[in-house]
Amino acid sequence: MKTLWIFAHPEARSLNAALRDTGVAALREAGHQVRESDLYAMGWKPVVDGADFPARERPEDRLLVGDAQEHAYRTGGLSGDIRAEQEKIEWADTLVFHFPLWWFGPPAILKGWFDRVLVQGFAFGVQDAEGRTRRYGDGGLAGKRAMVVTSVGARPSSFGPRGIHGYVEDVLFPVHHGTFWYTGMAALPPFVVYGADRSTEADVKERQEELRERLRNLDALAPLPFRYEAGGDYDADLVLRPELAPGRTGLQVHSA
Repeated sequence: MKTLWIFAHPEARSLNAALRDTGVAALREAGHQVRESDLYAMGWKPVVDGADFPARERPEDRLLVGDAQEHAYRTGGLSGDIRAEQEKIEWADTLVFHFPLWWFGPPAILKGWFDRVLVQGFAFGVQDAEGRTRRYGDGGLAGKRAMVVTSVGARPSSFGPRGIHGYVEDVLFPVHHGTFWYTGMAALPPFVVYGADRSTEADVKERQEELRERLRNLDALAPLPFRYEAGGDYDADLVLRPELAPGRTGLQVHSA
């Protein structure tokens, strides 16, 4: 198995860095190939701008981001840092996105990685032989799998189904469904570390062992059961058919 580990934390002495080191080592010890993208260490530029498309013929023209991304991707005109990350994605079977949960989402540097790397024509906005757009279970990254490794300061109960912060599966829905599944990657169950700010040395060792155990079975881990857009569950307006999850609304109806 070939895994790309994308890490987004600014502190090399953090709990997350310790978990990253543990995870990468565990995969390699099991015989897997691993490549890494440590975004803070790389000095990753998190904003989309004209510098992403250095070969634009008329840089003074209005920047239409989607069109510029697709044209640059198809003509080899994306900036070198973007192309390097796309090459890593193409190489990988599984992508691990490792970040602290800040304001109910990933740090800005990782959001910027999504914005700049998962460009139109590469990860989304691709079509099948009949001209239909491939997304939600299909797309440019179909066949790959992705998993979140994240930490939160709160206790597990507060991210439970009735917890004040919201159910962790709902909090991560934009990443799992709106980024992974939209581009075709199967979303694996997340590895969430709770109470990270209060972790003792013993806690850290326990979390490291839990992560090792998760990664031992990574290749056999069942993905989250999201519905395919092209699987017949949605009507022409992309609304879930009424006979499925009848009377229910909300994010969970998109899981079969």
